[in-house]
Amino acid sequence: MTLGIKNVRAVLGPTNTGKTHLAVERMVAHESGMIGLPLRLLAREVYDKLVKIKGERLVALVTGEERIIPKNARYYACTVEAMPLSIPVSFLAIDEIQIARDPDRGHVFTDRILHARGQHETMLLGAETMRPVLNALDLHVDAEHRERFSELNYTGPIKITKLPKRTAIVAFSTEEVYSIAELLRRQRGGSAVVMGALSPRTRNAQVELYQSGEVDYLVATDAIGMGLNLDVSHIAFASRRKFDGHRSRFLRADEAAQIAGRAGRFRDDGTFGETSDCFLFEEEDIQRVENHTFDPIDFLSWRNSRLNYSSLEALSDSLHKPATHRRLKRCPDALDEITFQALRGDSEIKDLVKSQEHVRRLWDLCTLPDFRKHGPDAHVRLVQSFAEKLINPNARLQDTWINKQLERIDNIEGDIDALQARLASIRTWTYAANRPDWIQHIKVWQSRTRDIEDRLSDALHERLVEKFVDRRTSALLKSLNSEEAMDAGVGLDGEVVVEGHNVGKLDGLTFTPAVTSQTLEGRAVRNAAFKALKTVIEDKLNAISTAGDGNFSILDDYRITFQGQTIGKAVVGSHWLAPSADLIGAPDAETAIRAQAENRIRKWLLDHTKEVLKPLFDLQATLKSGRLTGLARGVAHQLVDAGAAIDRRKDEVASSLSRDDRAALKEVGVRTGRIAAYMPGLLKPAQADLCLKLRALGTDYAPMKPPSSASFKTEKGWNRANLEAAGYIRLGPRAVRADMAERLSWTLGQERKKSETSTFAIPPEHAALVGSPADDFVEILKAMGLMPAQKNKETGAIELWRFASKQRQHEKKKQAAAAPTAKQVKAMEDSPFAALAALTMPKAEDAPAKPKKKRKKKKAKPAAATEAKADTTPSNGEDASEQTQTVEQVVEAEASAAAKPDETETKNIEA
Repeated sequence: MTLGIKNVRAVLGPTNTGKTHLAVERMVAHESGMIGLPLRLLAREVYDKLVKIKGERLVALVTGEERIIPKNARYYACTVEAMPLSIPVSFLAIDEIQIARDPDRGHVFTDRILHARGQHETMLLGAETMRPVLNALDLHVDAEHRERFSELNYTGPIKITKLPKRTAIVAFSTEEVYSIAELLRRQRGGSAVVMGALSPRTRNAQVELYQSGEVDYLVATDAIGMGLNLDVSHIAFASRRKFDGHRSRFLRADEAAQIAGRAGRFRDDGTFGETSDCFLFEEEDIQRVENHTFDPIDFLSWRNSRLNYSSLEALSDSLHKPATHRRLKRCPDALDEITFQALRGDSEIKDLVKSQEHVRRLWDLCTLPDFRKHGPDAHVRLVQSFAEKLINPNARLQDTWINKQLERIDNIEGDIDALQARLASIRTWTYAANRPDWIQHIKVWQSRTRDIEDRLSDALHERLVEKFVDRRTSALLKSLNSEEAMDAGVGLDGEVVVEGHNVGKLDGLTFTPAVTSQTLEGRAVRNAAFKALKTVIEDKLNAISTAGDGNFSILDDYRITFQGQTIGKAVVGSHWLAPSADLIGAPDAETAIRAQAENRIRKWLLDHTKEVLKPLFDLQATLKSGRLTGLARGVAHQLVDAGAAIDRRKDEVASSLSRDDRAALKEVGVRTGRIAAYMPGLLKPAQADLCLKLRALGTDYAPMKPPSSASFKTEKGWNRANLEAAGYIRLGPRAVRADMAERLSWTLGQERKKSETSTFAIPPEHAALVGSPADDFVEILKAMGLMPAQKNKETGAIELWRFASKQRQHEKKKQAAAAPTAKQVKAMEDSPFAALAALTMPKAEDAPAKPKKKRKKKKAKPAAATEAKADTTPSNGEDASEQTQTVEQVVEAEASAAAKPDETETKNIEA
């Protein structure tokens, strides 16, 4: 043992006492210096600090996997194992010296404590527990204690989902780390992940993810306990058991303190505790952690560093040399010893060892770190593959063989596990590429392996972020907590982008988030969108309030759109012709702005109804003026309630109209024929469509779509109310538009007049008048009061028809008997049809004289018959018969006075 000299200074104390910072300050005050650190990551961190102070030309980085050694380097940042002790320096420091008790790496730290010295100053940095053993080793160390800058307090268990921001959660297995990180992604937007298995570049990227504030949580193994400077307020232990490489055991109090001490940096106090499913700390351990009082370290791990390479047996004996001091304990067989002993017994390797240089080379190969962590056997096989090629001290690995190994690793595709495995493998080759005694063209392979490791590290970082960080939720949560305005926009397709993240879609005034609001992500998306869209939505409400009518429309499902986007919905009003509307969306907008927009769509809907259904509103105005009286007034009221038409055959009031009533209705735009009373201005598809929508409003069924043909086969949903609203009359299996039904009725009368008998033929082409197939046309004729008079004996086809005059007369008598009395009319005053109170019963003298039948003689009509032509000949398909007469009777009485419909009106009907 090389005894120390009196310039050895030990700076001891808990975490957050500024020990490493002090060492850097002391080193740059000397003309040269070297510091040994426990992790490659920390060595890189100190190297960057030294570069800022002294410049790249004077600073070197030496680790197993990375060597940056300028020609004039004077300051060295190293891992403890890689310290080039043959280089004399003025100042030398060893950090985290308490690792000297570790059974695996401890012997290296012990060797540096005992033998590594600066020419003018040596500094040992570590825990206070090292003071007794340093004194016992008689190293002439001047030890000083440093107090922690901030307090560390225990807070007890907290559920993971309730942990405060800026918390690090510590677990001791990859599976547990990933499980916790996944939970935090769902509940808190995500977390960074730090594990010893990650490459330094990946760990740095994950730490930066946390330090930048993009995520508020860090899930880590005990790798954070060694020197990582993190902005952590609370440490939560998810477990207190770890596998130390030999067995699973509970953390010691000093190990827990090393981790918990990462909470609270510099002057900021920190806290620690457990998650809700972790074993609770005992009161005694809590006191030790809070007060930084731990059992002293009694023994340091040791192994003989003066090895004998004269033979394999001599090297083995020197490795097993017992410790020379009672405070030093020979470490159990470490991995390099296990590997050496396995290869020493291999006959092929044994045959290759020819000299002391071969033994030294074999031992050097056995010290290759196990980056892959596949177990001792796998590591022995890896070292054996190197030894077979490098056992000769002058041998070098062939470029083609190295390239073949790297090609298998150089792949950034795959999941987290695959990338981690490749990273572990490339770290082996990065280590080898820094050994000029192993590899030719060292610069080439250093560059190649560094490039592969960097790309794998970056890919792994991205996979970790993709899996464990919801960047959208995280960014939105931070924006919500900020007083600054959020950057938001709405695309042409309604896509809403807030702070660069797609958060959902804005359809009109309704925002649909990209995720459910039941999760934290969903709530963040919704709240951020509403905050950012408040101005956008209120601007749109103002635009709605002042927009012209051409910007609005109503859809089949009653939705009202503004410039093609849904903003409202039609609802039931005081009358089907006076619908109302409600605004859809914008629940958080200012009440006054929203009310103005809602009033605007209500006004538009009413104005739109008045414009499209103008004939009905004109009829309403006529009723209010009192121009119509009697039964005509009653029919007008029924049309206002029904829509475009009513079936005269099924309505007692409409079927009882006199000649004067029909004339009065015609003056106000209502046509009456033998079958229907209707308004021609409402028979177009647009009017029929709106009538059907408004009549179905407030019901449980959807509005029927208006037909575009003269007739159609009725199906489920087409009841009498729907047909009449659209202007159709049911005739047999088909519904026929009212004007076309009257035109067909008039045409049939003309065919009857042509016949010299009561029977007559109906040409098949008449079916085209109502757009009906032949089979349905037969049923239509029957529904219009015709009966087959003669059939073809062979084919069964109907050749002749006749009017069912007796049956029709019987029906007319029943209708006349059921006509309202004066008392019944009086009772109508209190009914919904209050206008019927003005009805007057026709006097007997006003009834038209019943023409006499002339069955045999077919002579020219007298002048009187000609005078009645205006009432008995339908114009434009209307007034096909007198109110109490059958078509057959009219034809017989006025056969010679028939006239065709007005030519202009016929063209309008066809149009």
